[in-house]
Amino acid sequence: MSTPPSSLAQLPIRRLTADDLLACADLSESRGWLREEHKWGHLLTAGTGYGIDDPTGRGLLTCCVVTSYGPGLAAIGMVLVAEQFARQGVGRRLMRHILAETGDTPLTLYATANGQPLYEQLGFVETSRAEMVCGQFTFTTPAPDVPVRPATAEDLRAILRLDREVFGLDRTHIITRLPAFADHLRVAEEDGEITGFAAAWPNMDTHVVGPLIAKDPATAKALIASLAAATDRPLRTDIDRRHTTLLSWVKENGIDSIATTALMVRSLPDLPGDWRRRFAPLTVAAG
Repeated sequence: MSTPPSSLAQLPIRRLTADDLLACADLSESRGWLREEHKWGHLLTAGTGYGIDDPTGRGLLTCCVVTSYGPGLAAIGMVLVAEQFARQGVGRRLMRHILAETGDTPLTLYATANGQPLYEQLGFVETSRAEMVCGQFTFTTPAPDVPVRPATAEDLRAILRLDREVFGLDRTHIITRLPAFADHLRVAEEDGEITGFAAAWPNMDTHVVGPLIAKDPATAKALIASLAAATDRPLRTDIDRRHTTLLSWVKENGIDSIATTALMVRSLPDLPGDWRRRFAPLTVAAG
């Protein structure tokens, strides 16, 4: 039996904390997503979580996370509604709350086919699509001969400078968490200059590649191959579909397509920065 909409409208939306990690993971799992506890831990500490408690005491009935990059952009992700409360306006109410909280700040998100109609009604516009790929990297097609090495603490300043140039906004509060969040962090270096960087972070039984910033597809391939050589887990990542040569190369190396999502923005024509050098995001949290 569904809960009357009037009752759902009275339930308070609250800020989530790191103590809600397991409840968020439980809700993910209940909707057929992976639990992704490591990812949830990162999102809840680096961003701001919102949720509504299930009135029956069974955890959360809805949740999401907003990661701020200052007044220029905020990213919405992990929008989830429990099955028994689906199609009752809960997701719309949560999104309207976030729109009120963020005010004039431009927003971005990755949308599944199910979520995209709601986001379009709320003023979001699709600007590109991302392809989620996953598989055991086979090294069938070699990577270009671009020098790649493990990152050191001395590289952080150059990584931050490159990330700001490519992403278009300051992500210091996110990038400085990478050494603790990721198992592997690599940089590409040519003639003493860092031309790209990439991380692989643990997520269930895979390693997720992201962020992946590189001056060109050849550098991106070399970074992925270096990360693949450092793990025996399958690799998973999300690649902008405009990067056709990189997508073809990873598929030649056993990384198969499993889903696509729409990259959407609100209150700006497109994401800032240079998409040609932005190959994979730090995390994808589609709803």
